[in-house]
Amino acid sequence: MSHRLSGNEAVAYAMKQINPDVIGAFPITPSTEIPEYFAQYVANGEVNTEYVAVESEHSSMSVCIAAQAAGARSVCATSSCGLALMYELLYVAASCRLPITLACVNRALSGPININHDYSDSMGGRDAGWIQIYAENNQEAYDNFIMAMPIGETPSIRLPVMTCMDGFVTSHAVENIELLETDVVRRFIGEYNPEHYLLKKENPLAVGPYDVSPYYMEHKVLQAEAMKAAKARILEVAAEFEKISGRCYGLFEEYRMEDAQLALVLMGSTAGTAKAAVDKLRENGVKAGLVKMRVFRPFPGEELARVLAGTRAVAVMDKSEGFSANGGPLFAETRSALYDLKERPYLIDIVYGLGGRDVKVEDIEKVFSRLANIALTGEIGPLYTHMGQRSKEEMA
Repeated sequence: MSHRLSGNEAVAYAMKQINPDVIGAFPITPSTEIPEYFAQYVANGEVNTEYVAVESEHSSMSVCIAAQAAGARSVCATSSCGLALMYELLYVAASCRLPITLACVNRALSGPININHDYSDSMGGRDAGWIQIYAENNQEAYDNFIMAMPIGETPSIRLPVMTCMDGFVTSHAVENIELLETDVVRRFIGEYNPEHYLLKKENPLAVGPYDVSPYYMEHKVLQAEAMKAAKARILEVAAEFEKISGRCYGLFEEYRMEDAQLALVLMGSTAGTAKAAVDKLRENGVKAGLVKMRVFRPFPGEELARVLAGTRAVAVMDKSEGFSANGGPLFAETRSALYDLKERPYLIDIVYGLGGRDVKVEDIEKVFSRLANIALTGEIGPLYTHMGQRSKEEMA
């Protein structure tokens, strides 16, 4: 079925098709529409979900944790400061091994207050123990949400999953997307049958107990092993999804990388702009390519290193500031991934697009021009720079 939907509508429709047991709902721009659309499905009797309207995002995640611990499939949606308010509970959900599915509509994190897109919100929670999957467009936002549950609910994984899309750029823009039939989605998702849960009288248990020193580290190691195992499961689910949809997904997408000498590593909707720049450069004989990261947690370091091993110069595009004085989070991960290569490409980091600052095809072409100069001369110049900001004179 082909439909014209915004990203928020697409995710809400995926939720409807899944028919979760519980949703914890609290509004925040630009994710507000997701629980709004879903509330209509609840009111119309199109789903059997318990819709819990709460007083804050902290409470909405608390509802999801309690429901999932009791054996109910639960979902949520949030953005920006809403995700930050959940920060404590992101760790609780992951450490309790509760496979909650959260739609994160990425928006800049205060302050100053800004309602537009960058990845500062989800990057702030990157080490909380959640699987993180990013979408370039509305189709991917819909598909990723459907794939999230078979990934997170796998007994050997049992981790919460955050499906991310770009605020306003993807969430509110309307595109043609292909929807699956609801019965196909239901069969793909399957029933949620956890082995252990609070309401299972045959096996009483506590959820979220205090871990004293002799147990805490073992607990964290189990989480770490589950995150490692998630890579293989993500690929298994993607292969199963391709059978019902015809759409192919991996840990990342390689675009014109077969013989690329100059490459970008980036995420989300910027990939569309960057692909247009790559195509223009290819027409002029430049061996340009890009890698669009789809899965950020677990980070596919070994796989990414293999793809970039044959390149001469690479720019990592970070749409969030790491405040490490060494670049953004995607750069840190990519640089680490390339460390063990015997011959590494030159690598730079470019932080761009903060607070919704636009990036154009010409801007991407300038990045490739810099990479070409680096590949020719071996002179990197500044390792970590910002792109698109106005000068002091322009701001005066």
